Amino acid sequence: MVSAHPRQALKPAQRKTVIGVVASAMLTLTLAFSGTAAADELDDRKAAIETEQQKVQETYEYLDAETSRKVAELAVYQQQLPGAQQALTDAEGRVSAAAGKVAALNGRVALAQETRSTITEQIAQDQAAMEDTQEVIGQIAAQAYKSGGVPSSFSLILGADGADSLTDSMGLAEQVLRGQNAAMQELSQQSATNVNSEARLAAVEEEISSLREQAEAALQLEQEARDAAAAEKAKVDTLIEQTAAANEALEARKPVIQAQLASLETAKAKVTADIAERQRVLLEQARKEEEARIAEENRRAAEEAARNNRPAPAPAVPPTTPTNPSAFGLSLPVQAPISSGFGWRATPPGSIDFFGTGGYLHSGIDFGASCGTPVYAPASGEVWRADQGQPDGMIGTGNRVVLNHGVIGNSALATNYYHLTSYVVSVGQWVNAGQLIGYVGTTGNSTGCHLHFETVLNGAMVDPMGLL
Repeated sequence: MVSAHPRQALKPAQRKTVIGVVASAMLTLTLAFSGTAAADELDDRKAAIETEQQKVQETYEYLDAETSRKVAELAVYQQQLPGAQQALTDAEGRVSAAAGKVAALNGRVALAQETRSTITEQIAQDQAAMEDTQEVIGQIAAQAYKSGGVPSSFSLILGADGADSLTDSMGLAEQVLRGQNAAMQELSQQSATNVNSEARLAAVEEEISSLREQAEAALQLEQEARDAAAAEKAKVDTLIEQTAAANEALEARKPVIQAQLASLETAKAKVTADIAERQRVLLEQARKEEEARIAEENRRAAEEAARNNRPAPAPAVPPTTPTNPSAFGLSLPVQAPISSGFGWRATPPGSIDFFGTGGYLHSGIDFGASCGTPVYAPASGEVWRADQGQPDGMIGTGNRVVLNHGVIGNSALATNYYHLTSYVVSVGQWVNAGQLIGYVGTTGNSTGCHLHFETVLNGAMVDPMGLL
């Protein structure tokens, strides 16, 4: 007899747990791809682009709003693509795991069915053997009862040539019956074994039913996983398309933007050169005035020495050591945190290098103030410019004010204020330290409210932090 070991079937409570987990997973997957989730995802994408756009504005001071948004979109797509690709890989892994589970369950079902077939076949064979033996015993008993002995056919079966007397015949019958009773006892034992086999068969049947339920649930989860993987694949494909489209759009605009940048750089250089020339004139005038003052002091000292009949003192000379910039005593032009510092800006990896030089110089600092925030003169001075970036072509500055703070020692200082909503001073006007000159805005090349503040010391752009 072939022995088979049926696998342990799940208990009803365990089956409920499995079904609950399957239902929970299906509900989670359903919600994940609902319209609400898709809408939330779009809102998140929009918010991410707006946040990135502010970073772009801080990184690329010179970009217009349209280009700045396109750069922000490209950055967001590039940031989201690795995560989407990983999500796709994870989803594909879940598909593989689910398919493996389905295959394993199907294998267990096949094995259980094979065990069922084996047990069923053995039970049928044992039952047929019992019936045959019982039939033979019945025939012997009936014949012996009727004839008072063992029929010749059974004598031949037992190997005897025949019975000479009734005693011999009865002895032979007893011998046959004893043999058949022993066989019957063995069959009774087999019958008890078959009862156990039938119980095992019932357990196998229950296991098959449970495994089929698990296999169906696993197959459904596999389909859900495949749907999820397909959705993730669509996200990746969409991101790749969006990234490529944004990159192509920026590449297409690159010549136009570079031309605009060249124009802005030319205008900016012109403005800086104009300020530098004005400061050179101021410094030259201050130098001459200082030399004249010292010459006059030397003349008076010599005359005084001659009148008193004593040696003339050594003539004084103008100082040549640089003046400490902090001597101008600048205060903050606006009460707001600094959102972007002064210095070289390297082009972020994966971004368009519009300048073609790997970056550019951010020639001032940005204060992250809201539009309408008052801007005050950080020190007294004369208004050199108060306009909309004209006539030197500095449209990108928006509304601007340029203050001349004059000369201290050997240094001349001017300060620039860009992107103002409006200004309240005019050219040639004298302003005192702390006087209102305008309001923070987002005019010119700006996509968010802020103040771009520059300091020009002796004709060169310097970090305002060294003067504040």
